[in-house]
Amino acid sequence: MPTTQYAVSGGWNIAYQVFGEGERNLVYVPGWVSNLELMWDDPVLASILRRLGTFATVVTFDKRGTGMSDRVPMTQLPSLEDRVDDVRAVMDAAGVEKATLLGHSEGGNMCCFFAATFPQRAEGLILVSTYAKRIWSEDYPWAPKPDRREDEIRMTEEHWGDPDSLPGLILGPRVDDPDFRAWLARYFRLSATPRAAAQLLRMNTEVDTRAVLPLIHVPTLCLYRAEDEDVRIEEGRYIAGQIPDAKLVEMPGKAHLFWADDPTPIVDEIEEFMTGFRASALPERVLSTVMFTDIVGSTELASRLGDRKWRALLERHQQVIREELARWRGVERGTAGDGFIATFDGPARAVRAALAIAAAVRPLGLEVRAGVHAGEVELVGDDVAGVAVHIGARIAALAGGGQVLVSRTVRDLVAGSELDFEDRGLHRLKGLPDEWQVYEASSQDPSSGG
Repeated sequence: MPTTQYAVSGGWNIAYQVFGEGERNLVYVPGWVSNLELMWDDPVLASILRRLGTFATVVTFDKRGTGMSDRVPMTQLPSLEDRVDDVRAVMDAAGVEKATLLGHSEGGNMCCFFAATFPQRAEGLILVSTYAKRIWSEDYPWAPKPDRREDEIRMTEEHWGDPDSLPGLILGPRVDDPDFRAWLARYFRLSATPRAAAQLLRMNTEVDTRAVLPLIHVPTLCLYRAEDEDVRIEEGRYIAGQIPDAKLVEMPGKAHLFWADDPTPIVDEIEEFMTGFRASALPERVLSTVMFTDIVGSTELASRLGDRKWRALLERHQQVIREELARWRGVERGTAGDGFIATFDGPARAVRAALAIAAAVRPLGLEVRAGVHAGEVELVGDDVAGVAVHIGARIAALAGGGQVLVSRTVRDLVAGSELDFEDRGLHRLKGLPDEWQVYEASSQDPSSGG
């Protein structure tokens, strides 16, 4: 995670980060509320940020009143003009004279205002699921009507930070992922207080940037999901039609949060807009060792401990695993529930990491199972895919508490490594042809935990 720094705007401290090595500058303005440091805890959002940093030097920040920036009194909520000043202050502090502005949802309003007011500092404008107006009128019929908007604000304040109360229309395919819901609820709680979140909604209800749109004279890309119910595709068509020569790209999906659905098409469009080509068009195929872990009996344990204690234990478990991944040169590729997927550049290190993890979580009262397989995988950004990934997952599912199971491929590749393997027979792996020889790994080396 990049270091969080501070710029001063209007007497307020504005938290910002700079990362990436690209020649072009990109200023990312998040939506409604944000928390710079917590962004990096969601693997999908973190992978988007890292990919943006492959072709741009990225500057992002928490708007005043949110996240790591100064909280402001309810009587001094920032205007759109104040927030545009914050953009300028952050760019100045980061030493960025000119940049493409990327705004998501409410963040797009700030970017539009900035691009029209300071065209000499805007190379381009990218709007993702941005609205021009947040309350219904006859000439803007896609926004919520006043009574519905007031209900949304009231519900937000009453149920702020409750994973079960998150509106499904912003979550898309991740609506059924309890870990994502828990992370997003925590993200919101650490981004603003319930009252501040509600007041910020009231503030953006008053925003109307329609008059600004025809005054934007920088290259503009508008990205919208066709089934987004929070900011409708018709709003994207309207906005693109109002900005001279803007390009509109409509893509499938309904999640308003762009990292709650497959973000690859969105980042592809951003990269092509900024560089003229898409580096992600062809996945990179490499030989890699894939390791899966998950906690045995997690549902029963979570039920017994209760939500608060279980979350604390789960966070400690994740910390331990990440420490071992760093020790054995593993690369975390994602989390699902209480499980991890990681890749290694050598199968022996993967097996030793799995054994070390199993030993390291035991004092926490946890038992993990692990599966390891080596084969050709596809690397697309920070994601990993391919048949080898499925094989690793299926082998892990065969393991019991404390067991590390590996494929025959892994056993053959680590010959001479002083790891021990016991044959656990032939198994049919769900969705895969043929039978697969599986072995249980162990080691006499105490540093491996075996």
